[in-house]
Amino acid sequence: MAFTDRSFPDRDDAPATPGGVKELFAASLLMTLAAALALRAFVSLDALAPIVATLLFALAASVAGSALVPRNRKRRATLLDVAGVLTFIGVGISIVIDPDQMIRLVTLSDQPD
Repeated sequence: MAFTDRSFPDRDDAPATPGGVKELFAASLLMTLAAALALRAFVSLDALAPIVATLLFALAASVAGSALVPRNRKRRATLLDVAGVLTFIGVGISIVIDPDQMIRLVTLSDQPD
């Protein structure tokens, strides 16, 4: 009669949450912000949003790749959560990019170099 046993496992048996995940997320967002501020001086404002979105996707891919390393099994779920949030932010930035802005970035200009 296992359904009558209402004993709950102690909280001491629960695994400790892996440290450093919040710091990784904050550092990746701060790094993206610093890169965006630094790139403002070198690229046009039309190209800044696609560069930041691409940077966030690259960061998400690297965090997801590090989550798949076999020695990070305890941190895998939280690292994949961070990768998902970075991807979500990158998609949000990609949504606000104007399609005409992307066409100006991709098409060739008639102006001589």
